[in-house]
Amino acid sequence: MNLLFIGDVMGAPGRRAIAANLPALRERLKLDIVIANGENAANGYGITGEVARDLFGLGVDVITNGNHAWDKRDALGYILTEPRLLRPHNYPPGTPGSGWYVAEARGRAVGVLNVMGTVYMHPTLDCPFRAVDEALAARPEGVKVVLVDFHAETTSEKWAMAWHLNGRVSAVVGTHTHVPTADERVLPGGTAYITDVGMSGCYDSVIGMDTEKTLKRLMHKLPERFETAQGKGTLCAVYIDIDENTGRSRTIRRICLDE
Repeated sequence: MNLLFIGDVMGAPGRRAIAANLPALRERLKLDIVIANGENAANGYGITGEVARDLFGLGVDVITNGNHAWDKRDALGYILTEPRLLRPHNYPPGTPGSGWYVAEARGRAVGVLNVMGTVYMHPTLDCPFRAVDEALAARPEGVKVVLVDFHAETTSEKWAMAWHLNGRVSAVVGTHTHVPTADERVLPGGTAYITDVGMSGCYDSVIGMDTEKTLKRLMHKLPERFETAQGKGTLCAVYIDIDENTGRSRTIRRICLDE
């Protein structure tokens, strides 16, 4: 099974980069399923139903989320009608939506699990380690392939999650920091891992935000609003080759393509 995971989509530049590259990637890599983190897809803050439908229309099969899940109020209602749009699974009980979805790819079930870290993030969230254990314990029989999007701040918490799930899921991919890391590998148990996939957006920026406005805020302490950078978009993703019968990954490879 050939899986592509696209890192944090940052506004219009990220969506353009997907539109420019995903059709050719689907054909060249013979992709069976495409998953993208869309928490910043709506102009850098959150996601809306319209933007989610746009990503689905571009060929994304499942959209994961993070700490900006509710930046756009529209998402609260839309997520109730669209199970392919996830939010962190360790949000409190009663939160709209779910962090777990079973997609179908070439007649095979693919589980997608979205959880969020608590170190330097939201310490009052449920423990992400217990959340993934509970979700995996309840997964339907026959779901061999499972990808976990761990939206977290620190490298240490992400690596801890990878080792916690080693041999139990197909892949653990890190999101949130918008900076691609070069530590992709397949762990001994067959779990593919990377600390951060990186963002899909404008890299002539400060992690996707307009450079000039960010500098004013950081250097002069002026109340300048962060705005999404509007330059050339770059798609950052990882390609993962998974044995669909065992759920073990064979390879993981970084992809970085300009629009």
